[in-house]
Amino acid sequence: MKAQPGSRIEPRDPEPRTGDSQVTQRIAAASPRARARITGVVYLLFFVTAVLGELFTQQAGISGFRVSGDAAATAHTILTHESSFQLGFALGLISIACYVAVTALFYQLFKPVSRSLSLLAAFFSLVGQVITASGSLFQLAPLVVLGGSPYLSVFNVKQLQALALMFLNLNAQVGNIALVFDGLFLLLIGYLIFRSTFLPRILGVLTAFAGLGWLTILSPPLATFLLPSIEVLGVLAEGSLMLWLLVIGVNAQRWNEQASAASLTVR
Repeated sequence: MKAQPGSRIEPRDPEPRTGDSQVTQRIAAASPRARARITGVVYLLFFVTAVLGELFTQQAGISGFRVSGDAAATAHTILTHESSFQLGFALGLISIACYVAVTALFYQLFKPVSRSLSLLAAFFSLVGQVITASGSLFQLAPLVVLGGSPYLSVFNVKQLQALALMFLNLNAQVGNIALVFDGLFLLLIGYLIFRSTFLPRILGVLTAFAGLGWLTILSPPLATFLLPSIEVLGVLAEGSLMLWLLVIGVNAQRWNEQASAASLTVR
């Protein structure tokens, strides 16, 4: 039958197949848990690359947290373990990329709790990672300074060693600035976990306290005094969150309920 001019033919919905609704419901119910586990996997990759990067740079006599005051010894160690130094630098960049991915995944995970706070947390994290990535140039600079290029012959050996140590100290200071933004990120994530109904509140408490710990960087004497405890708390909080997401995920039903409630609120 031909359509009359000006009339519209409405497309017919495809006939539902047997079991389609059940499959769709199962996928919808499982997807939040699957996304949480993907977040846990990426989080684990961040931990592995960050720890390995720190180990390799320590082998080259450098630490992201502490810098030796002996310029000559530091320069000698860097040149002796140059390959380890470069590998540590590369792994550090990979860990930054992993944390950027974790940030995006966290935004999607906690958006049903509070879209604005999730976005703010993502902003703080991304700022911290941009600062870290920019500061990594200072970590790479000693290889350039100590590389023996002809144009550096205007400096004597001690001056080059001092320059190398100065760049490493600048890298450490930039890292401290980045930790402030990382602390704000963890503080907000901890609050979002506490407000959520799909993750244990104790994870939120630990994460928030870890964020507060990194904020002590704003008071260098206090941060130096508390640094060992802050590092342990940070590993405990983020490690527990990572393992929970990786092994258990989230309560998919409660996540869907909170997502539906958030959708209705927006409307």
